[in-house]
Amino acid sequence: MLEEFKPTWMVKSIYSVSPEQLKAHGIRAVFSDLDNTLIAWNNPEGTPELHQWMAELKEAGIPLIVISNNNKKRVAKAVANLKLPFMSRSLKPLSFGITRARKKLGLAKNEVVMVGDQLMTDMLAAHQAGVRSILVKPILQTDKWTTRMNRLIEKYVWRELHRHYPNLKWQEDLND
Repeated sequence: MLEEFKPTWMVKSIYSVSPEQLKAHGIRAVFSDLDNTLIAWNNPEGTPELHQWMAELKEAGIPLIVISNNNKKRVAKAVANLKLPFMSRSLKPLSFGITRARKKLGLAKNEVVMVGDQLMTDMLAAHQAGVRSILVKPILQTDKWTTRMNRLIEKYVWRELHRHYPNLKWQEDLND
């Protein structure tokens, strides 16, 4: 059961993962959590680094799709400035949102990766969907109230992951 929370990669920031690295791993689409992964709650415009990374993905022909548990209205408002497609009410840690997006693109499980900042939702959903995952450090150390309970449980899971997988470490990119 513990392995269900183990990310494929742990990268400090998604912005350091290049389209070339993704393609080298056979990844043709990136699915990403929204809050504290792509944008901070207090910066809905996104950072210059995010915009640069999005442009690089687009130029490389790698779609970026937001997979969020939030409702359609909330996600649409949050991604409006970013002009990103999304799947709302994805029910993470279940696989529904990831599977819907993957099938919509007509891609195999090994051709997509799920990016997120939480073990309890994003990494578990990726495992449930049978896709690879990239855990990133949260953009901010503050969370919405709905995430705080997950973070408490996550501390225990982290401790056990490190005990069972002592080689887990944060990387600069996928090739680190």
